Amino acid sequence: MPALACALILLAALGAGIGPVLALGMGSERGVGASLSALWGDAYLRQVILFTLGQAALSTLLAVVGAVPVARALARRQAFLGRGLLLHLLAVPLLLPALVGVLALVTLYGQKGWIAGIVRALGGEMPPLYGLGGILLAHTFFNLPLAARLLLRALETVPGESWRLSAQLGFSPGHVWRFIDRPVILRALPAIAALVFLLCAGSFTIVLALGGGPGATTLEVALYEALRLDFDPTRAALLALLQTGLCLTIGALVLRFTPPTVPLSLGPGRWATRPDVALLRTRLTDGATILLAALFVGLPIVGIIVAGLRGPMARVLLDPDLWVALANSLKLIGFTTPLTLLLAGGLLLGARRLPERARQRLAGLGILPLALPPIVIGTGWFILFRPLVLAPWVAIALTAALTALMALPYALRALAPAVIEAAARHDRLCRALGVTGWQRFRLIDFPSLRRPLATATALTAALSLGDLGAVALFGATETAALPALLFSRMGSYRFDEAAVIALFFLLVGLGLFWGIEKGFGYDRRA
Repeated sequence: MPALACALILLAALGAGIGPVLALGMGSERGVGASLSALWGDAYLRQVILFTLGQAALSTLLAVVGAVPVARALARRQAFLGRGLLLHLLAVPLLLPALVGVLALVTLYGQKGWIAGIVRALGGEMPPLYGLGGILLAHTFFNLPLAARLLLRALETVPGESWRLSAQLGFSPGHVWRFIDRPVILRALPAIAALVFLLCAGSFTIVLALGGGPGATTLEVALYEALRLDFDPTRAALLALLQTGLCLTIGALVLRFTPPTVPLSLGPGRWATRPDVALLRTRLTDGATILLAALFVGLPIVGIIVAGLRGPMARVLLDPDLWVALANSLKLIGFTTPLTLLLAGGLLLGARRLPERARQRLAGLGILPLALPPIVIGTGWFILFRPLVLAPWVAIALTAALTALMALPYALRALAPAVIEAAARHDRLCRALGVTGWQRFRLIDFPSLRRPLATATALTAALSLGDLGAVALFGATETAALPALLFSRMGSYRFDEAAVIALFFLLVGLGLFWGIEKGFGYDRRA
């Protein structure tokens, strides 16, 4: 059956990544325990581990603390000029390639950036962007909008009868926070904080670009250095085991301390006016919060657009390397997107006839790439296919497969609610009519899943375009994609050319996302 086949393929891919890492780590001369103890005794590795945990914790704190007032302000202000545009703007960092975001922050906050010029005009000096400060800033830029959108979704589940009751009881803003908003936020916060922590702990591109040296290196970067620079697979395997243990521990803690989900709706009528909407104090604070969030997310994007337009556009656009890199990126998307959709669709659609617990376990397999960092899986594949990894076709295949694993959780997130709703609506009728297999997908499932499939396709394509981790781990010179080209220009301090490439990168990524979502999601029968 499709679900079982997809589950076996996924488990085989994960096993092929984890297996060589475990075998190499356990096969070391001193054993895993002694080797890990020796790693902890290494002052540099101990600093790397502590820095990984510290920067992830600080980044999570900044993103989550900043997201709470933004989510509450957007939940209170259901209708204002530009609200839809702001919600789309908060989605841009998720679609923005990490290197483009880094260059946008350098353009704005770097020593030659706009903010630095204002600070110098006022007689001050801008602190250096490279190092811990730059990493925290970049992680907050990428993850605060994500956390705010997830918290907003949680706050929007509060039913209308709760707001009507609070208005009848004369709740003040303090009461609304204490009895309604805070319980909802605290219920959603552990999972959101864990997701942000895992993203920050497993951050590769941002740390590689803004780390600023050995003093600001994470486990992922150290693992990459052990493989690609030092070519020490044993050390890389032990680092991969540390990284996996860290992520699995965080996941277990989240499951342990996340409160159980409780139904909020007690009756009809979800939408109602909050009692704290009309107060002048909340209107002023909400307006200031929304403005600051828009500036924090929007200014770097505007900065990269302006810097790209000012750069040597003709020289960069006439450079053959740019178009070769774009072609390689599009090839990667062409391999990755169908593979991701086949895995996600097979897991979700094929599991509809299984019992509830089996369905949950199958769908949960797709979340494993978040708990088992892709660079760990890539390390195992690198060790397993070491004799072949320099061949261009092997590099393309491994890069596409690893990118598909990274995009799978996001595709599942986009598809799962629609698949569940479609199953609840059509299963009994399809069984009664005997409609199964391809006929059911063509006639019943695809029309109802067209828009979620478009979103999943667009999201997978955008994520595949902007990923540097897989490209850096497996990419050969002949298969260098846009992220590698942009990173090489930044590494050689050719920031004017990098700005043009980043603008090109941004336009291609957003064009792919919106074009696929609108084109594929458009139903001519509607």
